[in-house]
Amino acid sequence: MNSTDALGEALKDVYFNSAGEDIIVISDIAEDDIIPTDYLFRNYKQMPKLERKALDLCFGDVIDVGAASGSHSLYLQEKGIKVKAIDISIGAIDVMKARNIENAELIDFFELKEEKFDTILLLMNGIGIAGTIEKLPEFLNQCKSLLNPKGQVLLDSSDIAYMFEEEDGSKWVDVNKNYHGEVVYQMQYKNTITEKFNWLFLDFNTLKNEAKKLGLKTEKVIAGSHFDFLARLTLE
Repeated sequence: MNSTDALGEALKDVYFNSAGEDIIVISDIAEDDIIPTDYLFRNYKQMPKLERKALDLCFGDVIDVGAASGSHSLYLQEKGIKVKAIDISIGAIDVMKARNIENAELIDFFELKEEKFDTILLLMNGIGIAGTIEKLPEFLNQCKSLLNPKGQVLLDSSDIAYMFEEEDGSKWVDVNKNYHGEVVYQMQYKNTITEKFNWLFLDFNTLKNEAKKLGLKTEKVIAGSHFDFLARLTLE
């Protein structure tokens, strides 16, 4: 679990204190970026089309992985869908429980065992929790182990190859990485900062090819406006 819960501190500040500064996102491939904290409390109409489409496709017993403030889970719960929301942020769980999400649990996705779901929901580049291309098979196998026979995995990601393009059309390559979508992040909120963690951005073809090796069929449900996509994985 994170001992430096920047995300959780931000969520609590917004929800309990009606205040909140931007979350600063530090990476090894770009200048610092920000996440406006109120964005993490968006409602269905404020969500990007990929997220809305994913929520529309959810059925059966759903697990919302990396649920943060629980906005996706809250929407599904209000629609009468049974949903379990998980996160590794203690603050996130506190906020979800305060928002009356019925089943919010502090647990790492990779620690889940002996449970089955009809829909595994991984939004906001949820596949990022795989961390690296090397660990992608472990992530996909964990999805398989938690999936009911006719279930589905809904996830979005982005191909960030465009970030490595030069003005002349050539691309520079980081020889220290196995795949261009591997990023090292830290998150900072006020004086709270996380340790460095690995995060994976994946192009669709790589996802499809790696999933096929493990007996998963991959469908591109919808493409976003900037190299992003929503994918649906099912058991072959």
